[in-house]
Order: sequence, then C-alpha cells, then structure tokens
Amino acid sequence: MNKNNVIEVRHVNRIFPVAGGTFQALTDINLEIPSGSLAILKGRSGSGKTTLLNILGALDKPSSGKVFIDGRDIGDMSDYAREELRRTQMGFVFQAVSLIPTMNAFQNVEFSMRMAGIRDKRKERVEECLRRVGLGGRLKHMPAEMSGGEQQRVAIARALAHGPRIIFADEPTAELDSAMGAEVVRLFKEMCTQEHVTIVMTTHDVGLMDAGDIIIELESGHRKMEMPKEEQSEDENG
Repeated sequence: MNKNNVIEVRHVNRIFPVAGGTFQALTDINLEIPSGSLAILKGRSGSGKTTLLNILGALDKPSSGKVFIDGRDIGDMSDYAREELRRTQMGFVFQAVSLIPTMNAFQNVEFSMRMAGIRDKRKERVEECLRRVGLGGRLKHMPAEMSGGEQQRVAIARALAHGPRIIFADEPTAELDSAMGAEVVRLFKEMCTQEHVTIVMTTHDVGLMDAGDIIIELESGHRKMEMPKEEQSEDENG
C-alpha cells in the first residue's frame, strides 16, 4: 500500500440476496484516496455510492475484495476491532443529522469525545470545533432552536471533535439550499487543510463536485473512469 494513501480498495464486490436471486451493488471497485484529501463519490440514486461508503467506513463488509485503512485490511479485523476503529479513527455525517434532541450543541459534540474515550481538554476542543463551523455563540442552543444548516454544522463539529483520521459524509448537503451546501463543502475543504483529516462524501449535486480533490463516479455499481481535469482542458482547447 502507498504510504500516502489512507484508503485503498482492491477488487471490491458487494452482492445482496434478494427474492429469487442476488443483486450486485458493486462490481470490481478499485480506488486510492490520499491522506488529507476531499474525495467525492458521485452518481445517480442506486449507483452504489452509499453501499461503497458503508464499506469504506467499516459499517458493512464486501462480498469479496480488500479494503485497507492506513495499510490495515479491515476485512481481517474482529468485530470489536472494527468498532474501535469507527469510534476512534472515523467520524460520520449523515443526511439526517441525528443530533440527540435532549442535548444542546456543546453536549452533542462532547458526546463523540466521550464515546472515543477522550478525557483531556474536552471543553476546549468542543468549543474550538463549534467555532470552526461558525457556531461559537450557539453552544447552549438545543437542536430544535437551530436551523437545518446549523444542525448540520453541529453534526460536522461532532464528527471532527475526537480527531478522526477520516470523516465519511453521506449526502450531507441534500437537505440544505445551494448556498448552505456550498458552505458545508467549504468547511470540509478547510478541515482537510487545517485538521489534516481525509473526508469522503457522497453527493448527486453537480454544483459541488468540482470542489473535490478526487472525484469517483459510480454507475450501476461500476466505477466510471474519467479523464483527468488537465487532460479534459487540453482536449477542449484542441
């Protein structure tokens, strides 16, 4: 495995049993994601984006093939080791923000640090993360007192607080308007640079795709190979 890559995927297939047979959701997927990059998985609904994201995030296992995180084959890990990997080295942001409604913004973010077993300087880190997403003045606000965009930013702060190596975000802008969606992606880019975290997000919003350092397009469970942007420009210019 290339030491610059935090994720490598080799010949991954995912097959689900269905009534009367099987359904192949992913077919022979290969990819590499360097550390500190923003990788965007794009494709239409049903293309396999979320299935692939779940496998990369150790929430699901491939039917065949290998997934390496920091050089470790996560398919060879025990269930306990996979859970530990998710709690300590990964953060998750979902389309449904899933904040705990009885906790304020500060408590929601602190919760991820408690789950990761972090005891030192929690207050300072939570406040730093909420400031980073523009909510330094909303620490005591409950989810019901915040807009959808603010709730999503709390969810991003929560995913970041325990210092993960990778954040996985499944359609994090789907419920936001275009301006707020662009702001979320700007935050992700900033986090990659300042926190040295790798972010893998799914989206079908064509307006956000150029922001990615890496674009991975799926079509009917296959990776669709694209011409690099530099070559596209040369080809368009004749």
